[in-house]
Amino acid sequence: MSEIENIDNNELNKIRNAFKDRDWNEIKSSDSWAIFKIMSEFVDGFEKLAKIGPCVSIFGSARTKPDNKYYKMAEEVAAKLVRHGYGVITGGGPGIMEAGNKGAKSENGKSVGLNIELPFEQFNNIYIDPDKLITFDYFFVRKVMFVKYAQGFVVMPGGFGTMDELFEALTLIQTHKIGRFPIVLVGKSFWSGLLEWIETTLINAENNVNKEDLELFKVVDTPTEAVKVIDDFYSQFMLSPNF
Repeated sequence: MSEIENIDNNELNKIRNAFKDRDWNEIKSSDSWAIFKIMSEFVDGFEKLAKIGPCVSIFGSARTKPDNKYYKMAEEVAAKLVRHGYGVITGGGPGIMEAGNKGAKSENGKSVGLNIELPFEQFNNIYIDPDKLITFDYFFVRKVMFVKYAQGFVVMPGGFGTMDELFEALTLIQTHKIGRFPIVLVGKSFWSGLLEWIETTLINAENNVNKEDLELFKVVDTPTEAVKVIDDFYSQFMLSPNF
């Protein structure tokens, strides 16, 4: 079976349209509306999140089931964060995201959901504060909100989307585009293969990353350790949440 036979018609049309010659009127019409849509998403996000106070973004898979140990850990991490004075921001969907919002809600903390419209998997969970649910069309706008309004990042096991969010945060910190906020990876067994590849291939073999960049994140195994990393980071600056 050829590769093209595995692509549905909608995807084929997107590929064909990328090679299609368009006149100026078509470009002006379609791209102008896209710009207005992007602007509206930024404005909506800024207005709803500008006053949420100190929060931690929790990333992780939408496919994780409630009986999975990482779901339970994410729920506990979120609850502990709220008890320590933080609100919780998630991607607003099921799985780890749901667990994060559920944990925050259980402690009456701020529970933010940055949902994304997708053809499968994603729908907003029921544990998000109604005034703090935002649904985006554009991943890049959503990622700005994750980073702009978070004082730390807890990364649970996940797939491509979680890796994208993790490396986005790492890149912005590495390049000094944002402050050096704490990043915590939860689940040593899950992350060990990736971390070994970063060290042996990116650092030692190819010199594409500095060894010091491994200090941009911590790897832990328990919710208590995850929250402690964030608390310890801010205690260095005599800072604490001020809800």
